Amino acid sequence: MTTPPRSASSSSHSDFPPPIAECIPKSASHHGVTLTDAYGWLRADNWQEVMRKPEMLDPKIRAYLDAENAYTEAMLSDTKPLQQTLFEEMKGRLKEDDRQVPQPDGPFEYFPRYVKGGQYPQLCRIARGGSVDDAVVLLDGNAEADGKAYWDLGDTAHSGDHKLLAYATDDKGSELYTIRIRDLATGKDLADEIPDTRGSLEWANDGRTLFYIKVDDHQRPLMVYRHTIGTPISEDQLIYEEKDSGFFVGLSSTQSRQFILIDIHDHETSEVHLLDSDHPTEPPRVVAQRRVGHQYSVEHHRDHLVILTNSDGAEDFRIVAAPVELPNEANWREIVAHKPGRLILDVSVFKTYMTRLEREESLPRIIVTPLSSHTDGEHKILDLAAESSIKFDEEAYALGLSSGYEFDTTRIRFSYSSMTTPAETYDYDMATGVRTLRKRQEIPSGHNSADYVTRRLYAPAADGELVPVTLLYKATTPLDGSAPLFLYGYGAYGIAMPAAFSTGRLSLVDRGFIFAIAHIRGGKDKGFRWYTDGKMKKKPNTFSDFIAAGEFLVAKGYTQRGRIVANGGSAGGMLMGAVANMAPDLFLGVIADVPFVDVLNTMLDETLPLTPPEWPEWGNPLANADEFATIRSYSPYDNVTAMNYPHLLALAGLTDPRVTYWEPAKWIAKLRAHNTSDNLLLLKTNMGAGHGGASGRFDGLKDTALNYAFALHIAGADA
Repeated sequence: MTTPPRSASSSSHSDFPPPIAECIPKSASHHGVTLTDAYGWLRADNWQEVMRKPEMLDPKIRAYLDAENAYTEAMLSDTKPLQQTLFEEMKGRLKEDDRQVPQPDGPFEYFPRYVKGGQYPQLCRIARGGSVDDAVVLLDGNAEADGKAYWDLGDTAHSGDHKLLAYATDDKGSELYTIRIRDLATGKDLADEIPDTRGSLEWANDGRTLFYIKVDDHQRPLMVYRHTIGTPISEDQLIYEEKDSGFFVGLSSTQSRQFILIDIHDHETSEVHLLDSDHPTEPPRVVAQRRVGHQYSVEHHRDHLVILTNSDGAEDFRIVAAPVELPNEANWREIVAHKPGRLILDVSVFKTYMTRLEREESLPRIIVTPLSSHTDGEHKILDLAAESSIKFDEEAYALGLSSGYEFDTTRIRFSYSSMTTPAETYDYDMATGVRTLRKRQEIPSGHNSADYVTRRLYAPAADGELVPVTLLYKATTPLDGSAPLFLYGYGAYGIAMPAAFSTGRLSLVDRGFIFAIAHIRGGKDKGFRWYTDGKMKKKPNTFSDFIAAGEFLVAKGYTQRGRIVANGGSAGGMLMGAVANMAPDLFLGVIADVPFVDVLNTMLDETLPLTPPEWPEWGNPLANADEFATIRSYSPYDNVTAMNYPHLLALAGLTDPRVTYWEPAKWIAKLRAHNTSDNLLLLKTNMGAGHGGASGRFDGLKDTALNYAFALHIAGADA
């Protein structure tokens, strides 16, 4: 028999009073509406300094966060043994001495690996065709992280002559990366050290010139610099600066390595500039001038640029070719037409082949097309031959495509997994069509896929749309409505949720939970329209889709109303806050990881790192009264009211620049003042990490173990 859900009052720690945040009302008016925030004091005035020096946090705010952490610790102290058991289980499913399949590049092959007991990767290389037993360690993350509470490795790139390694690290969780250059002959870092970068970097072909991105005072990546090895950082040349704070700047390169790409973008518009990698001192030149709503990306094949674009009404994107020397839109010629409902996600171009990753009916596939060219009068024309596809037969699965380092190759690498099938890594020969299994994810504690079931269902939304829902459960789990259900969702920025394998969630499923992913609007799971139907004024579709998925699973007998534990993070945390307000009785509990819940106040604060670039996603409430009203209608913090809220656990990071720590802190404080149930309302702030939580492959599992222990505890399944 299932144990009834626990409430806070039934806890042995009911005599431990929760922190009560001081109310200091502060009001501001926008578009004739007065907003009053009682907990705005939790936002540190010196938050930018705190990102770099967490110890500078206002003592009053720190005391409150510490009190919340102590309360959460006390309320969940009974779950400590379970948390440890879950952690050991999840750790036991990870192969400690693991490595990726080496990727060839000229005379070497490169790969990351983990060593037994190590939390961070080692970057290694071997001679091409050599044995991994002879690997040379280029960078040891465990040594670099030694003595640091937090450490994250950002971008890494070896120079084309294989003599230098550029790498970026963050030791605060604030996403302010320092770039260093390592001499691979000596293993020593050069004097060149570049602080306050975004961590993105690209080498020119001379092996002496490095391009990188600096952030401004608001921590926005807006400036591209050129550095020459051995020269003072103060002499680095600014080669591009974005003046519109609503856009971010990124760096990448074409597969051919002929061009370094400066990608300027927000959430609906992009613009690409080319840097000739053979002539790194030449100024960048634009491919197509930005215009609102036009998104494109660029690859290169000899005399042509190959461009993935949504121009001319191609909502799900098409592919065009243009001359390298005259790449403006007037010279674009279509080579892969737009097909509604088939979303082209990515394109890679090799010497004689082109690959694309696409998704249709929420399932991914890889398409391979031979490339050639001919001359038509004065013009060279890019030709495509008959294409072939790589796909699988399960109801739901995930594919990942890696193009590797090389251009003159017929080999690509892809990974495959499903909710029941651990990851498999394949090499695929584009010339012969032969796929070769290179690695199958090893589960040291054992895993039998036949013990589990994965399903793809479709839940009817309020407006008749069908929302894909992927299920994972143990084959022995009774499907009579008695099982608790863990429902995960995200639904923002066009990010689709893959039906991929996860070792961690098995700990829930093995204890009788059904695990479900709701592929709701706001992602691109069913094409680009699925994204636009869940943003701006249509954002409420995201929330109603998630609720519809939960109600559908109740109606189909997979679980009961009030037996669902919902989970989402970041923008998915906004989802958690919204559905807790909209349908609190549907959920037993809600777990919100770094939740973006103070949407209106954040979008009104243009000093925050992400606010101007996020206006195309949510709306600009400063400038537009209708967009102000839309955001205000669903913003979780603004819509907290007196009602019986489900159990709730929120996790935050003190140095998080994406979702600032005060958002979940304010939310929990307001919930505690309005909640009419005796359910748990808990906040845990990681005082030494940012958006991604604890660093290290094992420490990160502790956060998952806490979430799952909370879910099992409130479901009465932790006995």
